Amino acid sequence: MQTVKIVVTGPFSAGKTAFIQTVSEIDVVETERKITNESEKIKETTTVAMDFGRITIDEDLVLYLFGTPGQRRFDFMWEILSEGMLGFIVLVDSTRPETFREARRILETFRAYAPTPYVVAANKQDLPEAWEPEDMRIALRLSPRVKLLPCVATDKESVKKVLLELLYSILEEINHD
Repeated sequence: MQTVKIVVTGPFSAGKTAFIQTVSEIDVVETERKITNESEKIKETTTVAMDFGRITIDEDLVLYLFGTPGQRRFDFMWEILSEGMLGFIVLVDSTRPETFREARRILETFRAYAPTPYVVAANKQDLPEAWEPEDMRIALRLSPRVKLLPCVATDKESVKKVLLELLYSILEEINHD
């Protein structure tokens, strides 16, 4: 059986935990803690170490999903979580353009850790104030070659599409070598 480690990263409150919970066949191992910093009261809790989920694609392939903390003060976990990953997803909240610069920084950091395939997922596309993916591509300064996918982290089909696109990129890379 082949196991594939995939990292789900992105800024604070982008939807990483929800993304993993939506498709994981096991109860997601979470390291959520209550937030005490009033300036970040977008939500009540934050991931401090990682989230972990698992998906069995078929009898030959299992995906292990590792969600990173989004807050900079926990970024020491990023390098640890990136070890052995075959690909990563940068989840971006498309309703919060003020996080786009941070998303770009996270993307560049993970590319420096490992030159593995990646996709960018424009989350919260179901909300009226969501930016269009192509406008996000410009704001994030992504090349046309980078896969930028619309996403709703709480919708199983949407999450599966993002994961499949990343898997296709990983397979392409493996077959190229």
